[in-house]
Amino acid sequence: MALMKDETWGSGFKLRVRFLEGEKAVQDKVKKVALQWMDHANINMVFVKDGDAEVRVAFRPGGSWSEVGKRSKKIEQAKPSMNFGWLTPVTADDEYQRVVLHEFGHALGCIHEHQHPAGGIHWNKQKVYDYYKRTNGWDPPRVDTNIFQAYSADLIKGTGQADPKSIMMYPIPAALTEDGFTVGWNRELSLTDKKFIKTLYPF
Repeated sequence: MALMKDETWGSGFKLRVRFLEGEKAVQDKVKKVALQWMDHANINMVFVKDGDAEVRVAFRPGGSWSEVGKRSKKIEQAKPSMNFGWLTPVTADDEYQRVVLHEFGHALGCIHEHQHPAGGIHWNKQKVYDYYKRTNGWDPPRVDTNIFQAYSADLIKGTGQADPKSIMMYPIPAALTEDGFTVGWNRELSLTDKKFIKTLYPF
């Protein structure tokens, strides 16, 4: 696991979250999952109905994404800093677990695990380009930014090596790597996630 040094909120910070839209059933499920981070990080996540909020959540068709940590403050209050593109009242609970924990990890400052400076993943780049063009409609520059570009070690605080079980790790089909390395669909905080987030947000 790794977090951006300058984007974490600080231990005990009151992190206000406001839904900009969405059905109450979906909002309730998102809230229930997001609050799991508070079991392991000293962050006071508070869901507010109006007023300013560090995290503004939308449910607009398309991708699911989030600004990383304090970068959300650069976004206008009326605009989302986080989006869930496919969650509905009947979406499976394990999909809520996977995507909500991941995006709220970003909101706390976490980066994608496959972009960890010590990632060491041996990608088959052409297959990765083809895969993300087919599945996400991404062009090569966007793949470079979101998949191949590792973060500089001086910008992050992280574990000594990447954690394939981290909630922040993308699923990786074996066909996308030169050595058959693969990662499934992680749907819970790994042991390393739980331990390391506590060092950045100590109780």
